[in-house]
Amino acid sequence: MRNAQDATPPSNDPAQPLRRTLIKSGAAVAVAGLLPSLQPTARAATLGKPEMEEVKIGFIPLTDCAPVVMAAVLGFDKKYGVKIIPSKQASWAAVRDNLLTGGIQFADVLYGLMYGVQVGVGGPKRDMAVLMTLNHNGQGITLSDKLIKDGITTGPTLAKAVLEKKRAWTFAQTFPTSTHAMWLYYWLATYGVNPMRDAKEITVPPPQMVANMRVGAMDGCCVGEPWNAVAIAQKVGFTVATSQEVWPEHPEKVLGATAEFVQKYPNTTKAVMAAVLDASRWIDASDANRTKMAETIAAPGYVNTQVDTILPRILGHYENGLGKSWQAKHPMRFFEDGAVPFPYLSDGMWFLTQFRRWGLIKTDPDYLAVAKAVNRVDLYKEVATELKVPVPASTLRTSKLIDGVTWDGKDPKAYAHSFKVNDLAV
Repeated sequence: MRNAQDATPPSNDPAQPLRRTLIKSGAAVAVAGLLPSLQPTARAATLGKPEMEEVKIGFIPLTDCAPVVMAAVLGFDKKYGVKIIPSKQASWAAVRDNLLTGGIQFADVLYGLMYGVQVGVGGPKRDMAVLMTLNHNGQGITLSDKLIKDGITTGPTLAKAVLEKKRAWTFAQTFPTSTHAMWLYYWLATYGVNPMRDAKEITVPPPQMVANMRVGAMDGCCVGEPWNAVAIAQKVGFTVATSQEVWPEHPEKVLGATAEFVQKYPNTTKAVMAAVLDASRWIDASDANRTKMAETIAAPGYVNTQVDTILPRILGHYENGLGKSWQAKHPMRFFEDGAVPFPYLSDGMWFLTQFRRWGLIKTDPDYLAVAKAVNRVDLYKEVATELKVPVPASTLRTSKLIDGVTWDGKDPKAYAHSFKVNDLAV
């Protein structure tokens, strides 16, 4: 997986996929060597003929749309007999609505959104399917540059100011049950701030976050890249923390669908999973591939920003807008030898524990039963085995978060009730 060949640099026009550009430029003879995705394979047949020949996958303009976009651009979808059409969405609410009504068949979607819909929070209650994790890490918490003059540049200094209650404070996330809401709330609570009681929380679509911060609509936000980097470039905000500081190797976006769709179109589902899994492996194969990925998704049809805004943080090169720079130990990753895409049950349960902690759900669910219903470990193992992707031995993993508390998925109810700062319903 580490010796995958780099592709020819893609066109900036998403309407001209890389594979078409290569062929039209006279490079067709070399395509098979450059793009393993275009070579015929017996694996597609073993996964079954897709019931649908074409599917739409919704995405938001964020760096972590990369696996879906690259699966389409590099032709990994054709390898499995299905055409993926990346479909740009205006907000996470639009992703949810289109997924539920059939406007899109799959989505590059927030982990927490899927679990929220499953339990009836943040949308109508429907049975959902998390098919694989698309990435770890790579989100950020940004504070407004307007706070610098008051010496507010860290978590502790922010908490001190908020808890003095001399004025109202507003923080933005991207969706009520989003990963971004959970990272923001966890980070604030680590410093003693109760996001439900000590501040106002608002929802803003990722592409609109910087503009809203510029006009003073919020003091801080949690959002995916490249919007934290954009805030720095436009001198609107600075990075006070990265999401990987909150939870190193945290799950982020997932490939999601409704459970009904997966049941009705199992072969289509597996074909899409295989194409996206191949794309994830390709991205993480080298920095050269990551660079070409950044060049591709920066195009207007995808993220619509400058390559130089996306690329540094994809390569792990961070600077916070206040003069500090560093090499991240846990940059955004899409494959990491199979460790990223596996849909751990403990990852899904963690979001339920935070819904309970913050009063989004009023009683404790059967955490494990919900995770087993949503995270399709069975389908993932089938596809991963065909693609010779390593599969972890356990569906649970252990992590230590920013507050020093360990999460291992073994007693989710006790974990949900263990936090001093909470908004638990009695």
